Amino acid sequence: MHRVRLGERLAWAVAATAIAGGLLTGTARAADEKAMVMKISIPTINDILHDYAKRLGARIEKDSGGRITAEVYPASQLGSIPRQIEGTQFGSIQCAIEPPEFFAGIDERFEILASPGLVYSMPNAQRVADDPEVQKLMFSLGANKGLHGNGLFVALPSSVITKVPIRHLDDFKGKKIRILASDFQQKAFERLGVTPVAMSLGDVLPAIQQGAIDGSIAGITVFTSMHYADAAKYVTEMGQPYIFLISEFSQKWFDGLPKDLQAIVDKAAIEEATATTRVAPDFFENARKDWVAGGGELISLPPDEQATMLKTLASVAEDVSSHKPDLAAAYKIVSDVAKRTR
Repeated sequence: MHRVRLGERLAWAVAATAIAGGLLTGTARAADEKAMVMKISIPTINDILHDYAKRLGARIEKDSGGRITAEVYPASQLGSIPRQIEGTQFGSIQCAIEPPEFFAGIDERFEILASPGLVYSMPNAQRVADDPEVQKLMFSLGANKGLHGNGLFVALPSSVITKVPIRHLDDFKGKKIRILASDFQQKAFERLGVTPVAMSLGDVLPAIQQGAIDGSIAGITVFTSMHYADAAKYVTEMGQPYIFLISEFSQKWFDGLPKDLQAIVDKAAIEEATATTRVAPDFFENARKDWVAGGGELISLPPDEQATMLKTLASVAEDVSSHKPDLAAAYKIVSDVAKRTR
């Protein structure tokens, strides 16, 4: 009987050790998961993009139960836009949120949403961003280059800031204007008589201050939040093209997540992007008011000249993509959706 009791004690000791070991392993695993950091990098600050990045990070932290901790780095703190994209591809940055056309060096189809005349209102633009066919296309780009796309939304229409006011179409002629890295924008501004200069956002303000360029295309929220009024006072509201934003995750990082965390990240990116629809118009209008309150001027082209400009730019996308079959096919997908949802 004594031997049996010793055997029972030994068995219980072994079992207790195994249970304790399992608990310790589980605790270590939980600690590892809680220590998982997701760096979110963006080029702007205090605008709709920054708002989305913060909400995305908070949502993923909450839904993951703290297993993922989000850190948001605005105003290109982790490097210029090209460096942010490279960091995301290689995994040192877990998420970069940018206008899609900045990824055109990876796949030129990223730039199709920057085509002028694609959409003519914020609701139309968001319906394009929410369309399953468009999302399937946009999220697949870069999949073989280290990127996992998920989260697409419209921010606002484009404007041009200049040191000398542009009040008429002819005022564009001879100007050096910074554009986004897009063949569509290059061709569009060339048609307006502009010398387009592709430039990362972090370099724009110094270039305007130093006179290297005459102005820049961007969103009014950029001009207000990054204090462009110190360098230029005049904003011409072209209204084209609309500026979309896409969240791209590091494929290397994403593939290393457990399946449940992958689902959480994907769901948060899509749902928070769609939720941006409710706040984007307010960011836009508040930025316009802030610009005027700060001493800046908002300029609209005369209605007949605005119509002429739109007519001039209407065929840019088709002309640029006509000799590129993959680009033409991608543009047809988004343009068909845009027409159907106007």
